[in-house]
Amino acid sequence: MGRTSNADQRLMDAALYLLWGESYGSVTIDDICKRADVRKGSFYHFFESKSDLAVRALDCMWIEHKPQLEEMFAPSIPPLERIRNTCNATYAMQVELKEKYGRVLGCVMCALGSEIGNRDDAIRDKVRELLDEVRSFWVTAIADAQDAGLVEAGDITCKVRCAMAVSEGLVAQARLHNDLNLIEDLADRVCEHLQARKPVPVSLAG
Repeated sequence: MGRTSNADQRLMDAALYLLWGESYGSVTIDDICKRADVRKGSFYHFFESKSDLAVRALDCMWIEHKPQLEEMFAPSIPPLERIRNTCNATYAMQVELKEKYGRVLGCVMCALGSEIGNRDDAIRDKVRELLDEVRSFWVTAIADAQDAGLVEAGDITCKVRCAMAVSEGLVAQARLHNDLNLIEDLADRVCEHLQARKPVPVSLAG
């Protein structure tokens, strides 16, 4: 029985590595194949195009990332702590990526989405789909925080959109300036934007 090939996984790993570290437009299929140590002919056995590879690589990344979000946003965790957890995890990941690549990379989904815009429907739609999934975690956390009186009452959809924009925008600035100091206090900045209140201790609430 022949050895099972993992060439498709190597190609997806290589694509994420290169697309995150460089850009979609500058990375070629040849670059990806070289990084993955896979012959170009094998590339087309698994993927129809670079766009197809990018979409499937994002799906693969999401499969790995979603359980981490589910853990950070678990309903048993106080709502504002959930938001702080994901912001702190974002900072920690950017620190790790800078050590690996030598520079701040930001969010691969936001970077791809911004670069592609409306030029590739498949990638654009995948990025939107995954960001919507991320947004659903924020919706629950902010709604729970509002119900608990930890943030001002208001339109949940608007609050989530703006809070995520603060987070994504600061991460994008960190990438632009190659400066992790800009997101070292990411959790504080997002909670400040939400006008979050500290929970009242039970002994004082009565």
